[in-house]
Amino acid sequence: MNQGWANARGHDPLAGIRDDIRNLPTENIAELALKAASLSGVIPLWYGEGDLVTPQFIRDAAKAALDQGMTFYVPDMRGLPALTSALSDYQTRLHGVDIPVQRSTVTPSGMHAVLLALELIVDKGDEVIFIEPQWPNIRSAIQLVGGVPVPFGLDFRDGDWRLDLERLMASCTSRTRAIFLPTPSNPAGWVASVEENKALLEFSRRTGIWILSDEVYARLYFEGEVAPSMLQIAEDSDRVLAINSFSKAWAMTGWRIGWLTHPSSVAGALGGMTQYMNSGTAGFIQAGAAAALTQGEPLVREIRERCRVGRDLAYEKLAPLPQTEFGAPPKGGMYVFFALKGEDDAKAACRHILESARVGLAPGHLFGEASKRFLRVCICRDAAQLSEAFDRIAKVLNA
Repeated sequence: MNQGWANARGHDPLAGIRDDIRNLPTENIAELALKAASLSGVIPLWYGEGDLVTPQFIRDAAKAALDQGMTFYVPDMRGLPALTSALSDYQTRLHGVDIPVQRSTVTPSGMHAVLLALELIVDKGDEVIFIEPQWPNIRSAIQLVGGVPVPFGLDFRDGDWRLDLERLMASCTSRTRAIFLPTPSNPAGWVASVEENKALLEFSRRTGIWILSDEVYARLYFEGEVAPSMLQIAEDSDRVLAINSFSKAWAMTGWRIGWLTHPSSVAGALGGMTQYMNSGTAGFIQAGAAAALTQGEPLVREIRERCRVGRDLAYEKLAPLPQTEFGAPPKGGMYVFFALKGEDDAKAACRHILESARVGLAPGHLFGEASKRFLRVCICRDAAQLSEAFDRIAKVLNA
C-alpha cells in the first residue's frame, strides 16, 4: 500500500482541501434566523429580500415556456436569445448608450455573476480591493477563487458615508487586480456619483486595474430611474464588469438568475467558462426573466416606492430617538443602516432587539470593520409590518 495514502486515512478530511476553502468564514445572517426559530411573532427584517411574491406575468411566462417543452439545454450557454436581446434593449434604453447583445452573459444568480467575474480576471494571490461596508459574500468569493480580499472602508463622517478616492487609489499596489465597487451599497445605501465613477474609470484606464461594479440595487435608486452607472460612461474596451441580478428590483430572489455586462472581447471566454461551471441557465427561468425586462417597469417602480416608504418610516419612527444614530437617508437600496449610541457590539444589540422586541435585524460586523457598530434593517416590506417593527424597537429602546 502506498504509504502516503495510508498516512492520510486517519487524518481530518478538512486537511485535504484547499486552505482558501477550509478558512472560509461561516458566520452569517442565517445563523441569527435559525436561533430565532423557537421564538414566536418575530418580524424578520434581516435578509435582503422583499415580501412580494414574484408577479403573475413573470410566473406565467416561465410556465408557458415549460408547457412548450423548454426543458432542454439552452444552445447558447451565454443566454437564451430572447433574454440577451431583451437585456441589450433594456440596458441601451436605461443607460443611453449602445450595449449590444455580445456584452451580456446570463448567469444562474447574481452571486454566480460575481464568481464568474472574479474567475475571469483573478489569479492566485491577486489582490481585490472591496469597498466596505460590504455584503459578506464578496470577501469570501474573492477568497474562494484564490484572490486576496483587501477591505477599504467608506468613511462615516458628517452624518454620511463617503468615499475617499485619493486614499483608495493610493492603497492600490502592483498586486491589485480589481476594485469591487457596490453602488448602491448593501448595506449602507451609499451611491457612487457620476464624478466618482468617472475618476475610477480614468484610474482603471491608467493602471489596467479592473472595476467590478455591483449594480444589483441600481433600479432601487431614490433620486431617479437608475443610479449612476459605470455602463453610462465606459467604452466597450474598458476593463469594467457590471454585476446585476433579477432578485431585488423584480422580486425574483428564489429564481436564481442574474447577468454580467462585460467587454465584448471576453464574451467567448465567458461562454467557455459557463460551459464548464454550470452549462447555462435554465431556459424556462430565462423566459420569466425576459418577461420581467419587457413588461416589468411598473413592478420596478412599485418596489422602489415600497423601499422609499420603508426608508421614510424608519427615519420617522427611529431616527428621532435619543438612543439611535442615523446618518443621511440612503440614496438607494433596500436597507436602512443605523447604530445605537454607546453600543459597540452590534451583535449583542441585535440579540437584545430580537429577544425583547421580536424583530430580526442583521449586525453590522458581518459587513466589515467599517460598520461593526451598525445594524441593518430591510425596508422592502409591507408598510404596516415595518411600522409595527419600528414601534416595537422604539418601545424596547425607551424601556
